Amino acid sequence: MAHRQLAVVLAIAASITALGCASRQVTSPTKTLTMTEILAATTADDWRPNSPDNTLYLEIPSGRVIMELAPNFAPRHVANIKALVAAKYFDGLAITRVQDNFVAQWGDAENARPTAPAARNLAPEFDRADGPDLPFTTLLDADGYAPTVGFSGGFPAARDGRTRRAWLTHCYATLGVGRDMAADSGSGTELYVVIGHAPRQLDRNVTVVGRVLRGIELLASLPRGTGAMGFYDPPSERIPIRSVRLASDLPSEARTPLEVLRTDTPSFQALIESRRNRPDEWYLHQSDHIDLCNVPIPVRDATAVALH
Repeated sequence: MAHRQLAVVLAIAASITALGCASRQVTSPTKTLTMTEILAATTADDWRPNSPDNTLYLEIPSGRVIMELAPNFAPRHVANIKALVAAKYFDGLAITRVQDNFVAQWGDAENARPTAPAARNLAPEFDRADGPDLPFTTLLDADGYAPTVGFSGGFPAARDGRTRRAWLTHCYATLGVGRDMAADSGSGTELYVVIGHAPRQLDRNVTVVGRVLRGIELLASLPRGTGAMGFYDPPSERIPIRSVRLASDLPSEARTPLEVLRTDTPSFQALIESRRNRPDEWYLHQSDHIDLCNVPIPVRDATAVALH
């Protein structure tokens, strides 16, 4: 299989490094590193800071949820969400739906709040044109929902070589735009985050605009709605939203600086292999396979790194 070839390449590279560094005549067999060991060996070049211009802070009573936007895949929706945030559209609204093993959703339940200057309806951005301008790290394992899957700019993604289209996928912590039956009925006034098993059937049926970097547990642990599809019924169950802000609109001392492991590096490739075949002693069976949504994209506190 292709990923076995990747494992061999990684092992050979590690062996070459060991031969160059060791003075002894016989070298020990190489082994797959754990994710902890891989992350400990990363350098500053393996990480990227999250962009304040594309980072949203959702403030709810239990804390801050930090989300990274993906303008490379949904530029019009991201721009509209930024316009809504600038107008403080979400302030004082609520999380209206928490459906077990599915999503946490928020917006204007009464659909009464004005959206100007943002649009209330937008043409869908379910996918985008693929091409050389789109960075893509291919996952070699087969996928049931797309011909090819992998990672683009730190987001789980998929592509189809026949149609030359690419799209973001619905993994845990994905941020998407709610819509009604009409494809153009979603503009970002209603947003949701996946809090359960990856609902990949939603791929290319909903516009994906980003993912949660930190604070997903604040959404995943909310009380489940008692109404149909997890909506809060009565409305008194709703979780109030204190504010939603772009990080770039806040003073530096009010921001939460993070770094995301780049998905276009040898370190990330080693991480994929480590998760495909777990080297931890607890694992007695090696799967030799990994699902796209089971590959973690690590995030770390940039301030703590700077102190070291």
